[in-house]
Amino acid sequence: MKFATPQTIEGIARILNCDYIGNAEFPVFGMNEIHVVASGDIVFVDHPKYYEKALTSKATIILINKIVDCPDGKSLLISDDPFRDFNILTNYFNPFIAATSTISKSAIIGENTVLQPNVFVGNNVKIGNDCLIHSNVCIYDNAVIGNNVTIHSGTILGADAFYYKNRPDKFDKLLSGGNVVIEDYVDIGALCTIDKGVTASTIIKEGTKIDNQVHIGHDTVIGKRCLIASQVGISGCVIIEDFVTIWGQAGITSGVTIGEKAIVSAQSGVSKSLEGHKSYFGTPAGDFRKKYKELASIRLIPEIMNKLNKLK
Repeated sequence: MKFATPQTIEGIARILNCDYIGNAEFPVFGMNEIHVVASGDIVFVDHPKYYEKALTSKATIILINKIVDCPDGKSLLISDDPFRDFNILTNYFNPFIAATSTISKSAIIGENTVLQPNVFVGNNVKIGNDCLIHSNVCIYDNAVIGNNVTIHSGTILGADAFYYKNRPDKFDKLLSGGNVVIEDYVDIGALCTIDKGVTASTIIKEGTKIDNQVHIGHDTVIGKRCLIASQVGISGCVIIEDFVTIWGQAGITSGVTIGEKAIVSAQSGVSKSLEGHKSYFGTPAGDFRKKYKELASIRLIPEIMNKLNKLK
């Protein structure tokens, strides 16, 4: 999430009422979650396990709960609760604005686009030309939809990321300040849910086709001309490259990459990154042919056991 105007480290520290390490005029251009940070961004870290990852990331401002050596070219914001303070910044720079109408006056809707009855379009949404949005679709604030997009009934674009901190007395929610971007010629089936990015965008690229009842988590990027069948569940921060096919009820864990032209068979469980140009099956998902050979071998176990028992 980029700020509308550049900030300084001193200004951010004043908002958070916290100390900082670095030049008071050190520039701050935005804030982002660790998977999508860039130079000029704030990233937060509140566990020693991830200190090095945050300090060596592309982020140049680290919101951290311990005084550590500040890397060259970076600044630190010292906080007793970085998770809380990251939420404070999200609220400050991207506050929630309640809707006042079913279709926001700030929305931009292109030529020849049809919105069926009961479609909700939030603040600052942009919808391109020649789209068809069926009834009871809900499009949250700041979503961007390209040209020639079809979205079927009951689909929700831009719900919050499923991202919580487990505190002693409750689960504390990380506020979502990102959006959803749908490129040209994408079809989205009925009852799909595509969560917004925590601070950046969840992106569905050109020509991808998504079946009914598919869930796509925050900050996931799905490439061009992918096919995703019904009841697939994709976690947050997943990268799915171009021309990938994922069949029904497959589940994909967070933070993995599925390479170009990979095929994931139905009901497979993807727990690690997969190379492109291969077919996969099973849980955990593995090479299609190898997995079927394993299943064939398993079926032989009763016969082998019977033979062993007869030899006793």
